[in-house]
Amino acid sequence: MAETGKRGRGFSGMTPEKKREIASKGGKAAWAAGKAHKWTTEEAVRAGRLGGAISRRRSKNGVDSTEKAVKKQGGSGNGN
Repeated sequence: MAETGKRGRGFSGMTPEKKREIASKGGKAAWAAGKAHKWTTEEAVRAGRLGGAISRRRSKNGVDSTEKAVKKQGGSGNGN
């Protein structure tokens, strides 16, 4: 049986500040190694339009895509 008040392991046991610090180091390392992706204006515009189109489609249908997928499979969506 798990003890109450015990901190989680790995990232779940870290404070948000510690997670942010680690993520920042990873981002800086990626830039230093030349592995980070820099969005061009055209890429950002395209991504924004795609996200907006998906958002509008979801709100128009009144159901988000995960609920639709669960209904197609015949499930209730709550793991039961």
